[in-house]
Amino acid sequence: MFEKIEMMRMVHAMGQHVSQRQLVVARNIANADTPGYRAADMQDFDESYRQASLGGDLRVTSPRHLPSPEWALDTARVIDTGQQASPNGNTVSLEEEMVRAAEVKRDNDLSLGIYRSALDLMRTSLGRR
Repeated sequence: MFEKIEMMRMVHAMGQHVSQRQLVVARNIANADTPGYRAADMQDFDESYRQASLGGDLRVTSPRHLPSPEWALDTARVIDTGQQASPNGNTVSLEEEMVRAAEVKRDNDLSLGIYRSALDLMRTSLGRR
């Protein structure tokens, strides 16, 4: 039922993105002392969601073609942070990773807040509040 409501689809996709970004940040922190490890981050959610909303690279030119897929985690790319490497070749900065972890927490709180607001709006519209 909720998958047909755009706001609920967006919040679900945002939650998936936050979860995946948390994994990337945790992996960076875990490999802070690994020689040659390259720090990574996720593409911003708004860019990946907008790209998926526009249909990405798929175009439907015939009624027999399949429609473009919904947003998925594979549309959000993992990118290199481009930070300068230490003498052992590692590019992880723990300070930067802590900032990213705080951003992940903020984004998670935002997605939960939007989800709660959407549910409250639906309850109000149904007269159950």
